[in-house]
Amino acid sequence: FEFSGSEAVGNIYDRLLSYDFKDVSIIKGQVAESWAVAEDGLTYTFKIRKGMKFHSGNPVTAADAAYSLHRAVALNKSPAFILTQFGFTKDNMADRIRAPDAETLLIRVEKPVAPSFFYYCLTATVSSVVDSKLVKTKEANGDFGNEFLKTNSAASGAYLLRSWKAKESYTLDANENYWAGKPKNKRVVVRHIGEAATQRLMLEKGDVDYARNLEKDQIIGISANKSIVLDTGVKGSLMYLGLNQKNPILAKPEVRQALKLLVDYKSVEENILKGTRTTHQAFL
Repeated sequence: FEFSGSEAVGNIYDRLLSYDFKDVSIIKGQVAESWAVAEDGLTYTFKIRKGMKFHSGNPVTAADAAYSLHRAVALNKSPAFILTQFGFTKDNMADRIRAPDAETLLIRVEKPVAPSFFYYCLTATVSSVVDSKLVKTKEANGDFGNEFLKTNSAASGAYLLRSWKAKESYTLDANENYWAGKPKNKRVVVRHIGEAATQRLMLEKGDVDYARNLEKDQIIGISANKSIVLDTGVKGSLMYLGLNQKNPILAKPEVRQALKLLVDYKSVEENILKGTRTTHQAFL
């Protein structure tokens, strides 16, 4: 949903499902050990992985998974549409998303969809499983612990959130008891450094171990430095022009199509993005 935040949340929290980063067609279980959909295409059953614990020491249960999805739907923040598109509302979520026992989560969608689509939506950060016992102690004015979780965590993931300083940095410590194995890095500090040129200078001076999203000029500049390993690869990224759909003109499909045809993608690639991006037209 949002790249920087998703990276942090992905390292701190587990979700019911994830996918193989080397082959995204492969769905993997995190909190869920197994999953299945009924013949009617409406009811999904998830079996919770046994022995998992939150950073607090509390066990991870189906009730936590249900609470987490309820919380996302009820708060109705911007990424909630990833879940609410399946018909979940604040009024029906308790019936549609429930935990009949500690190891079973049942989810009933409004109408049949491709199971793979539903599973991929459950890999999104909005589907992260929170420690319901901890969060409930931090609730204030019915906010589901939202204020607390802005700078703290209630998670079970590979890393524990040590500190979060908005627009500055966050620090993660390895979860030594992580169910999927001990993380390789004992501590990770992620700093917000907006200028690519500054990132390059800090990398060359040894002030940071890793820099990314360098501009093409910076990449060329460091390519001859044998003390720096340059790793390049292809990744997905979204760049879009948002149009106000409440405006009757901008809401017309023909206007959106016209604007799309006006974009000189080749010039954007070569002159603005300087060869660091390749246009890939696809559904959004």
